[in-house]
Amino acid sequence: MNAVALITGASRGIGRGIALSLAREGRHDLVINYAGNEAAAQETRELCRAAAPKPIHVEIVQADVASRADRERLIEFARGTFGRLDVLVNNAGITSPGRADILEASEESWDKVMGINLRGPFFLTQAAARLMRETDAMPDTPRAVVNLSSISAFAVSINRGDYCITKAGIGMMTQLWAVRLAEFGIGVFEIQPGVIESDMTGPVKAKYDALFAQGFAPINRWGHPEDIGRCVAAISRGDFPYTTGQVFHIDGGFHLRSL
Repeated sequence: MNAVALITGASRGIGRGIALSLAREGRHDLVINYAGNEAAAQETRELCRAAAPKPIHVEIVQADVASRADRERLIEFARGTFGRLDVLVNNAGITSPGRADILEASEESWDKVMGINLRGPFFLTQAAARLMRETDAMPDTPRAVVNLSSISAFAVSINRGDYCITKAGIGMMTQLWAVRLAEFGIGVFEIQPGVIESDMTGPVKAKYDALFAQGFAPINRWGHPEDIGRCVAAISRGDFPYTTGQVFHIDGGFHLRSL
C-alpha cells in the first residue's frame, strides 16, 4: 500500500514536474488535479505511470480550487478512492489577467486571482488536514502540505499586484498551518520558485531571456519544473524531519542580495 499525494494544477508545467518527481520515487499513489485541460492531465498520468519504478495508481480529477464545491469533491475523491491523504501540494495558480498596471487593475481580476491563488489553497489545506487526521501516518512516510508561492512574494511587479499579494499571503498561510498542524505530525512548507520554464512564463520569455543575458541570478539560467519537483520529493521522503514552516528558495539564488 502506498501513501497518497494530491497535486493541484498538475496537468502541465511545475505541477507536472512535481507529479513526475513523486512518481519516480514510487512511494505515493497520485491524484492529478486539473482545471480545464483534460488531455494534458491524461498525458501527465501516463508519464507518471511510465516513470514510476513500480506500479502506482495515478488518477486525474477536474476541479477549480477556487470553488468550495470542487474542493470538497476533490477531497472526497481522495477519501473514496484511497481512504487517505498524506501529501497535499498547493500548486494551482494563475497570473494577473491582462497584467494591468495597479492604477488600472480591476476588482474582477483581484477576486479571480485571490480565489485561485490564496483562498483556494487555504481552504483546501483545511479540508485536507481534516482527512489526514482520520488516519495514522504510514511507516517512514511523512505527512506534509507544500505550498507554492513565488519570488513575487517579495519582488515587486506593479503590473501584477494581485498576484504578488497572493504569493506574499502564501507565506503567512504556511506559517499558520505549520503551527496548527504540528501536533498531528503534518509538516507545512513553502517553496518559492524563481523564473521557471512553464506556460505561465511563456508569454514573457523574451523579457527573462534578456534579464538572464544581463546576469539575472547567481545560477544564471531558467529554472525547470524538475527543480521544483526534486524539492517536493525530498519533503515527501521525510528528509527534513525536524523542520516545519520552512521556505525553500528554488530560484537560482535570486533572493540573495549582494553589493
